[in-house]
Amino acid sequence: MKRVLFYFFAGFLMMFYSCNQEETKRIINDNLILVKGGTFINKQSNLYGKNAYVNDFYIAKSEVTQKDWIAVMGNNPSRFKGDSLPVEMVSWYDCVEFCVKKSIAKGLRPYYKIYKDSIDKFNDSEFDSIKWLVKKNPKANGYRLPTEIEWEYVASGGQLSENYSYSGSNNIDEISWYWRNSGDTILKEKWDYRLLEQNRCKTHRVGTKSPNELGLYDLTGNVREWCDDWYEDEGIPRGHFRSQRGGGWIGLETYSKNDDRDYFEASGVGPDQGFRICRNKP
Repeated sequence: MKRVLFYFFAGFLMMFYSCNQEETKRIINDNLILVKGGTFINKQSNLYGKNAYVNDFYIAKSEVTQKDWIAVMGNNPSRFKGDSLPVEMVSWYDCVEFCVKKSIAKGLRPYYKIYKDSIDKFNDSEFDSIKWLVKKNPKANGYRLPTEIEWEYVASGGQLSENYSYSGSNNIDEISWYWRNSGDTILKEKWDYRLLEQNRCKTHRVGTKSPNELGLYDLTGNVREWCDDWYEDEGIPRGHFRSQRGGGWIGLETYSKNDDRDYFEASGVGPDQGFRICRNKP
């Protein structure tokens, strides 16, 4: 009997180990890295000293590229075309749908379930023309958007933080494509969108600037990144806008700082709006 039990547990452990190996291979192939959780140690963060805790999770090293998007969605809505450029002109709903389809394609349990025939009664936005009901399964192993807290945690360097104001440096030019350096020349004037157009400012290939302390690219600049949450502050209640973080190629320096919060209606799109994916730790 003891021998039977031994072989039973040995077989179970081998199966568990094999599954974990396959899961690890899948995560590596998806360009995700494991982020060790904890409280905020970056003193520039909104959540430093506030006992906000982030669990371990996986997040993509870079923003979703147009190649990634086309492979899953079969189209390319971006204004600036290029396989290695971040996908843009995508709404929050587009990103959620991408996560669902990619999860199914990879044999994972989707984190989101979209009800396109139902209206989200919690959505009070006067600008959102879609208002699909989107439900979440926190225990699912599929792809999802990072929460705003998770996003700020990794942008701030996690447990390896060196207290930078931007993600990976206090020198924005080292780690970011933003309004001054995203075009043909370096702009020195005051911000003016006409100058950006004349200078042919745009998105750039992901991962070409220096990474932050965790090895993540483009959290500052290139495209603003959608987060999972409803945006909320003292003047704006939940249910009106979805959170965005990180600035973009259009944005001023102050809008690119790790602690700057941004928002937009969930159905909105723009040439400086993209995203990156993450997953719960199995």
